[in-house]
This record gives sequence, C-alpha cells and structure tokens, in this order.
Amino acid sequence: MTTIYNFSAGPAVLPKEVLRQAAAEMLDWHGSGMSVMEMSHRGPEFISIYREAERDLRELMNVPDNYRILFMQGGGLSQNAVIPMNLVGRKAQPATIDFVRTGSWSGKSIKEAARYANVNVAASAEDSGFTTVPPQSEWRLTPDAAYLHLCTNETIDGVEIDFVPDAPAGVPIVADMSSHILSRQVDVSKYGLIFGGAQKNIGPAGVTVVIVREDLIGHALPFCPSAFDFRNVADNESMYNTPPTYGIYIAGLVFRWLKQQGGIAAMERKNIEKARLLYAALDADDFYQNRVAPAYRSRMNVPFYLRDESKNEAFLAGAKARGLLQLKGHKSVGGMRASIYNAMPIEGVQALVDYLNEFAGRGRGF
Repeated sequence: MTTIYNFSAGPAVLPKEVLRQAAAEMLDWHGSGMSVMEMSHRGPEFISIYREAERDLRELMNVPDNYRILFMQGGGLSQNAVIPMNLVGRKAQPATIDFVRTGSWSGKSIKEAARYANVNVAASAEDSGFTTVPPQSEWRLTPDAAYLHLCTNETIDGVEIDFVPDAPAGVPIVADMSSHILSRQVDVSKYGLIFGGAQKNIGPAGVTVVIVREDLIGHALPFCPSAFDFRNVADNESMYNTPPTYGIYIAGLVFRWLKQQGGIAAMERKNIEKARLLYAALDADDFYQNRVAPAYRSRMNVPFYLRDESKNEAFLAGAKARGLLQLKGHKSVGGMRASIYNAMPIEGVQALVDYLNEFAGRGRGF
C-alpha cells in the first residue's frame, strides 16, 4: 500500500501514535468498560481525562496562573462572535475593536465583530493581495479600544505574524492562533486571549481552545448566550453544558504526544526544518510560485501556484497517485496548498519535495 501523506488544512493529519492509542481504547478506556464517547462528562473517568488535558496544555504553553483554559464548542469561527460579546462590555458602549487585516480569516472576524461593536481596521494588507503584514508604523490603533484582534497565521493566505505587536496601554491583544497554535513558542502573558479551533494542530473538529486572562472574564454583554459566557464556562471547568468529550480526549492524547516529542521548543525546530525544505523546492526556479513575502511566510500553511496553471489537474492527479493528498488550494484563492502541521513527518515533506522536483522536470541532482 502506498504511504499516505495528508496535507489537508483541516480537519488535518493527527499523529499515528495518537490514533493507534485511541483505537486501542475505543471499546474500553483503562478498564472502565466504556468508550470515552459513552462516559458522563461529570463522572470521575472523564474528569480525570479533562484535568490531564488542561494540565498538559498549561505546561506545554507555560500558561500563567492568572489565565483560564476553556474547552468550548462551535469552532474558531464562532469565537468571532463569542469574544466581542465577552470583551466589549469592559468599555463604555459603543466600544471599538481594532483589527489588523492580513487575510481571509481576519476579514471574517471583522465582519462578525461589527455586529457587536464599532470596528476600526487599523491596517490592511489587501492592497498587496494579502502577501505581507503591514508595518507596525502604519497601524492606526485606538487608544482605548476594547481589544486588538490579530489572526497570527492565515490558513488560506499563508501569512504568519511572528512578532508580538505593541498595543496601547491597557488594550489586550486577542490572537486567533487556530492554524499554528502549539507549533512555535509563544509568550502567553503578552496576550489577553488566545484561541484556536482544534482541527489543525490540536485534535478533531468540534473543540475550540480559549486561553483567557482572568481579568477579562465576567464582562459579557446582556444578550450573550449563557453557554458562551466566559464566566459560566470558567466557573464550571468547561462543563456548563456538555463539552465535546471525545474531542477533548483526543486533544489530551495530542498534548501528551507533544510532551513526548520534547515539547513545543523541539517541535518548533522540526517545523522550521520542514518549512525550509518545502520553500527551497518552491523557490528553486519559477516553475512554482509562493507569493508571500519571505519574512511572513507561514511554517504551517504553504500556498503555491504553478506558473502554467493549465497543468493543475495533472499535478493533483500525479500527487494523488503518489499518496500526496489534499493539495488543492482553497477555492477562494485557487492554486495549491500544503499544510505541514506538527503531525506531518519530515518524510511527508520530503516526499512532496521529490514530487515537486519530478513534476517540474528537475534532475535528481538539482
């Protein structure tokens, strides 16, 4: 059987070790006689799973004690509504939210947030075709904004922000890290809130991780649904309503796997190596194009285009025949995209590089 490498942007590849353990425990978790899917979320078995997952994530990301970790439902997209409903109440109404628009996902965030507050697009990379990050000197920030929102890795456009920006005093930074959370070291204390959908680097679709500073909790707008009120979620250890139990269980196995790999610092080194290998193949000549400014190229999501796009279907067919799957780019931008998350082994990236060189007609010694 051909070895399969899944380059999907999400739901995405999971570590084989995690899938094997989940399969082994599917019918009977640790002698309980139950699958995790069947457990009460309030029973001692699942409580132990939840607490280990929360503890391991806190350790991996060095989350300070004055931050709460919430496991929520609805995906990262729903947080575009949940976050303003929870954070703008700290300010006199109508409050203002600052955004830096760097691609498709920050654009969706702006549109949703405008339902709950005034929105100030402090800077936008639209004129560049979302191939860069606007210089901080050009950001027009609001001194008393409710918060500054960034998408620190644009999954579709392949733009990654690798710095923590300067925000006005007292303005918390909210970061959508859905597609690169756990892939690089992050100083959580520099942010007021970090969130991410699980289906890229954490686990299966259905779980959203929110890491929020305690002083930002307890300010929900009156019309915020009770299940989305951070105060209710935090006070009930993410169990105000029935949480996505199996998704949390798989996330916990991924956190344990990451610790076994040496933690986030070790994983970041591997991710740098994988990204360098892939970008070098794309940059070798003009057969392929990656249009993102090199300083802001994502390590996780690598969009690229064939110079002759009439060859797209042949490229994808050849990739599929070699077990290289889900390389078609997002429908909004076209082209190709390779997502090389934590669980993608370097062997998978090398297999893709070998195919890129073969399809481009490059000799083995290239």
